[in-house]
Amino acid sequence: MTYIYYLDLFGTFVFAISGILAAVDKKLDLVGALILGFVTAVGGGTLRDMMIGETPVGWMKDLNYGLVIVAALPVCFFWKKIILRLKKSWFLFDTIGIGLFTILGLQKTLALGLSPIIAVLMGVVSAVFGGVIRDVLSNEIPLIFRKEIYASACFAGGLVFLAAEYFFPGAMINILASISTVIIIRYLSVRNQWSIKFNPLS
Repeated sequence: MTYIYYLDLFGTFVFAISGILAAVDKKLDLVGALILGFVTAVGGGTLRDMMIGETPVGWMKDLNYGLVIVAALPVCFFWKKIILRLKKSWFLFDTIGIGLFTILGLQKTLALGLSPIIAVLMGVVSAVFGGVIRDVLSNEIPLIFRKEIYASACFAGGLVFLAAEYFFPGAMINILASISTVIIIRYLSVRNQWSIKFNPLS
């Protein structure tokens, strides 16, 4: 579906910007910024494709993904202040991105005939592991390892997609409902400071 393809490119662009901004904050050079932007944007999808045996991985088959990552570099360096002023907007874009990547990864895994639960897990990998690689390379504790709700929202969105597909196979509303689930859970968890705590020794 063409609109999904362009949304995927947009999500790649947004994730690349988040990686490049992390590099700018760490005062990395141009090469370092490009690498962080690249792994943030396509790291999750690359890991997913390797795990499910889909090689060459997706971005290697379409140079447009590389182009949008490179395009994010001058955007960050020349309009950094504007981007940071739009922090709330970028939070929304990032949340839409992880919702979209969750469903794209899930659908791709289902198309190979793997089980629905594995498909949901691969959807979560697609959505969050680019950020994990970014945080590790920039010497930060990855977001999914903190108490903030992040991967859990993607998992919930994936389950909603499976349930919706059971009742309305192939309907566009399934994708919209799934992405909306991720957005709502992520937004409410940040706004209300919800968290999943694990303190076995307390």
